[in-house]
Amino acid sequence: MSDTAQRGELPLTFRHATEADIPVLTELVESAYRGEASRAGWTTEADLLDGRRTDPEGVAAVVRDPKSIMLVVERDGAVIACCQLEHRGQEAYFGMFAVSPRLQGGGVGRAVLAEAERTVRAEWGAKQMQMQVIRQREDLIAWYERRGYTRTGELSPFPYGDERFGIPQRTDLAFELLVKPLSE
Repeated sequence: MSDTAQRGELPLTFRHATEADIPVLTELVESAYRGEASRAGWTTEADLLDGRRTDPEGVAAVVRDPKSIMLVVERDGAVIACCQLEHRGQEAYFGMFAVSPRLQGGGVGRAVLAEAERTVRAEWGAKQMQMQVIRQREDLIAWYERRGYTRTGELSPFPYGDERFGIPQRTDLAFELLVKPLSE
C-alpha cells in the first residue's frame, strides 16, 4: 500500500497548465516563497527576499512558451503544487517549483520532482535535469542532494535591482547550478 493510501489521502494528478490556471498558480508560488503565509512551510525565502516571487505575466510566459511545460499538481480537484519544465536540448530546466505550505513535508514535493524527471525524459528525451537554487538555501539544497542532485559550484549572480525577482534582504545572494543525470 502506498504512503498516500495509508494516510487516507487522495492521489495526486498531474497535467499541463492552461491560461485559466495562471491566477491560482501565481498565488501558489507566492504563498510558498514569500510573506507570512510561506512561513507555514519550510521553503520560504521570506528571510532572504521581500517583494514578489513571480507575477501573472511571469507565469503566463511559462504557460505560453512552446519549449516549456508548467506542470500542475492537483489532489481532489484542488491545485496544490506546480513546477516549470523547460526544454534545453539534452537538458531540461526545473524551476518555479511550489508546494502549498500547509502540505510541505508530506511527500508531495518528492512526487512532483519524480514526475517532472519522468516527464522530461518521456517528452523530450532529456538526459539531465538542471536547476538554480539560491546558494544560501542550504536546507533546500540538501533536500535536492538527497534526491540525486549535485552541486556544481557554478554560481550566477542574483539580479539585484530587478524587483521581478524580489527585494533582497542581504548583499551576498547568488544562484548555484544543481544537476542530475536522468537514467532511462
